[in-house]
Amino acid sequence: MVLSRSERSHLTEWWFTVDRTVLGLSFLLLAIGIVMLLSASPPVAMRKDLPHFFFVQRQLVFAVFGSLLLLAVSFLSPSNIRRLSLALFVLSLISMIGVLLFGPEINGAQRWIRILGLSLQPSEILKPAFIVLTAWAFSEGVKRSDVPANGVAIGFYVISAFLLILQPDFGQTLLLTATWVGMFFLAGLAWGWVMIFLFAGVGALFLGYKFLPHVTARIDHFLDPSGENYQIARALEAFRQAGWFGRGPGEGSLAEHFLPDAHNDFIFAAIADEFGVLACILLLFIYAGIVFLSLMRAREMKDPFVRFSVSGLMLLFALQTSINMSVNLGLIPAKGMTLPFISYGGTSLLGTALLLGMTLALTRRHPLSMGR
Repeated sequence: MVLSRSERSHLTEWWFTVDRTVLGLSFLLLAIGIVMLLSASPPVAMRKDLPHFFFVQRQLVFAVFGSLLLLAVSFLSPSNIRRLSLALFVLSLISMIGVLLFGPEINGAQRWIRILGLSLQPSEILKPAFIVLTAWAFSEGVKRSDVPANGVAIGFYVISAFLLILQPDFGQTLLLTATWVGMFFLAGLAWGWVMIFLFAGVGALFLGYKFLPHVTARIDHFLDPSGENYQIARALEAFRQAGWFGRGPGEGSLAEHFLPDAHNDFIFAAIADEFGVLACILLLFIYAGIVFLSLMRAREMKDPFVRFSVSGLMLLFALQTSINMSVNLGLIPAKGMTLPFISYGGTSLLGTALLLGMTLALTRRHPLSMGR
């Protein structure tokens, strides 16, 4: 089928206005994730007495739904993106309250809710919806001085962070906080407020270290290389021994030693182990390409809502990617953060699909939306 600009249909309009490069890079990431799970997940499944390709099959199901979600959302207008975000934000908050009341406790945390035999994490859907609503508040503050944009944005953050801390999920809280502060800065927040947020963050980290045993353990293990830090030690060893081209598919040392999270939090190390450092660099360029091209598109738009939203979404996307890669490289303490579209995790995949679908929808080149 060949599409022509002279045609008048929703599909034709979408095809010639959407950022096809970002769209292609997004599906390339999704494909890389499936290929890596084919290689990295079978040893983990075998250790858990599960079918050989258990994680791959489940991820494929979510990949199909994620692809459809990404495409469907990318057709929406900015006004419909706002409506969708509001609905998802409310639904996510209700689900997170339900998780705290009825969700199973796994490793001392209540973050998941079981629906039709699947474990779903509502906070993954909350994140992109929260970013868009915060951007909406800031954009209205730019247009009208009587709108309490900062107060609304603070309200969105306090509610979201409070529920995340109760789970507890300090990794997601840190990610959401860093993105929120970045958006505040982009919206013109004075440097004095930025410094207040910075000191508040340092204070929260200190309190977490002082009074939360698992936070204390993670930081202590990071600061003391001789301590019990098995996963990071194995990940660093994989990078050291992989070379430029790795050991080859299915031949990685992480699979041999049954690294518990080789299919999830430490899949970046598994990529280095099997395909080499060069593959990791190429993957980094794919992520950077999505962020850079989306920001360049947003810069062309005259609607402040679009600019704030895309900036926030890409900041969230880039920070999550950076945190995962930094943990794999031993640069920061372990945070339990997935690598977008690559790590195993159904709700994480759907959340990333939603984020990228919103980005593609907001950066479509409609004549009336373009600035100078």
